[in-house]
Amino acid sequence: MLHLKQLSKDFAGSPLFTDISWHLKKGERVALVGENGAGKSTLMKIIAGLCEPSRGEIQFARNAKASYLPQDGLVTSGCTLFHEARSALSELLAIEQELHTLGQELERHHDESAEHDAMLERYGHLQEQFRHGGGYTMEAEIGTVLRGLGFSQADWDRDCGEFSGGWQMRIALARLLLQKPDVLLLDEPTNHLDIEARNWLEEYLCRYPGSVILVSHDRFFMDQVCSRIAEVWNHNITDYHCSYSRYLTQREERVSALREAKRVQDEEIERTEDFIRRFRYQANKASQVQSRIKQLEKVVRIVIPPERRRIHFQFPEAPKSGKIVLELKQLTKFYGSHTVLDKVNLTVEKGERVALVGHNGAGKSTLMSVLAGGEYQGGELTLGHNVLKDYFAQDQANVLDSSRSVWDEIYADAPYDTVPRLRDILGAFLFSGDDINKPVGVLSGGERNRLALAKMLLRPSNLLLMDEPTNHLDLFSKEVLLEALRSFDGTILLVSHDRYFVNALATRVVEVADQQLENYYGNYEYYLAKKEGSMVEAPPLPARGEQTATAAPAAVPARDERKLGREEAKQRKREEQGRQKQLAALEEGIAATERELALLESEMNAPGFFDDPERGLAGGERHAVLNKKLEELYGEWEALS
Repeated sequence: MLHLKQLSKDFAGSPLFTDISWHLKKGERVALVGENGAGKSTLMKIIAGLCEPSRGEIQFARNAKASYLPQDGLVTSGCTLFHEARSALSELLAIEQELHTLGQELERHHDESAEHDAMLERYGHLQEQFRHGGGYTMEAEIGTVLRGLGFSQADWDRDCGEFSGGWQMRIALARLLLQKPDVLLLDEPTNHLDIEARNWLEEYLCRYPGSVILVSHDRFFMDQVCSRIAEVWNHNITDYHCSYSRYLTQREERVSALREAKRVQDEEIERTEDFIRRFRYQANKASQVQSRIKQLEKVVRIVIPPERRRIHFQFPEAPKSGKIVLELKQLTKFYGSHTVLDKVNLTVEKGERVALVGHNGAGKSTLMSVLAGGEYQGGELTLGHNVLKDYFAQDQANVLDSSRSVWDEIYADAPYDTVPRLRDILGAFLFSGDDINKPVGVLSGGERNRLALAKMLLRPSNLLLMDEPTNHLDLFSKEVLLEALRSFDGTILLVSHDRYFVNALATRVVEVADQQLENYYGNYEYYLAKKEGSMVEAPPLPARGEQTATAAPAAVPARDERKLGREEAKQRKREEQGRQKQLAALEEGIAATERELALLESEMNAPGFFDDPERGLAGGERHAVLNKKLEELYGEWEALS
């Protein structure tokens, strides 16, 4: 489908990648990964024909084409959403128009004319082409894609110019998916999608008939969609035919091996250079010195780029709070005539990590702002004893003062006793040296988010309210934030569209939908399982405004349901603890067997071991037994992992 041959790209004399040779097969779904600035987006633009390589060539299969979706910057206006999506099917529309024209011509011509026969043959050919291309189902396909990306049918007749930036990118994605290029190039396609749209896009890409190359900071998305990881690193591309999670392990093993190879090479070079220095001026060693000089000239030095800097931090120790951290009773929130939350109830206890999920516009951010102290129109919001909250808003990075420097921005909010630690805090978030004097206005989205997170370390709190804290953070920074939140000993409520992040952190999922809240006592996978299991059994929803005298509100689970959810969570915890114990026992068994095998091999390698045939035979049999045992232990360990 696609072949890169000796491809190179330089910027201002510095190589981005050098002599890349890489092949993409039909139907493959590949994730491009690498540090920011490694050249992932540039490589996709080169494949799409939007950027010229410095050297090398790109070969496509016959008649194959590639289409590229950038991270942002696409804006459409002047036509309705449905017609904009329909325009992506230009080839089918052209065939449809020609069929219509031919149909009218055929009606006017006599049945027995030669021209009539030619037109009839052309009509049949076009009709088959139209059918094969999905022309008779294109209206349904457009509707499927638009609904999957979160557009309601009421949106179809709206002018595209009425949609905001995030929805504009969804329009561009819809056009690209409908075009069905042979190679689909997606640069951060999930940036502007909620969880439901991400789930739909995953399923769509897994069934996509062409090839897909994507860049994403959504680990869960890559694990579900991609079976091959292509890492852009060290001016080259390295393939890993596995999921992203498995790639992380294999990559670490590869880099460790590369470091070891470099260490061995450096030692050998040092010995050679030492020999040259010692005997350079001795006539009887001249030929050996020249030989070693030639050897050095032929050595291809192993170059390992310096490890990227990573943020590292921990939230301050949380002051103790009461058992009940916050409680909502019959709380209502509306804007004008639009009700967002209707008499909702919610109780959050100390130490819980609660994730709010739901489609865009359901009210997650509205609920967060209410919990942070925003206005509401009815009901009660009660904070527990000694609750100290800190709020990270969805647009927190935009709340920063662009006219200030990084230092001035954090200094302005710092309590007096934290001022001596400000440089350390900024350093933990990669602001060091002259970086602290940068104006906030020139910072990238990721840098702004890091600065906003740094400001959360200034004062101890025991309730963190975090609305999309992972926006603009790369995969490494997300992992650091995840570990910091896991070790936080207070209470957390968060909104995030990163499903891996939610799944790894949440102990309870609260779904915001239809102006109500519904609780699921478990992580994100548990929430999905319960949703799928309850879809058939769920009773029909009452009509809007309809009340039932006996039923409790959907957001307030019955006491036995809450108890059952906690028991299930405890059972899962016990099972996980048991699994970890089994893994530990297997790892001890593997280590002991490997030690025994190493000792036996050492004995077998000793001079004279095989002089005694019986001892040699027994040693060989024991070696085979240990290898088989080790293989079985590794098999059990992999299955349990």
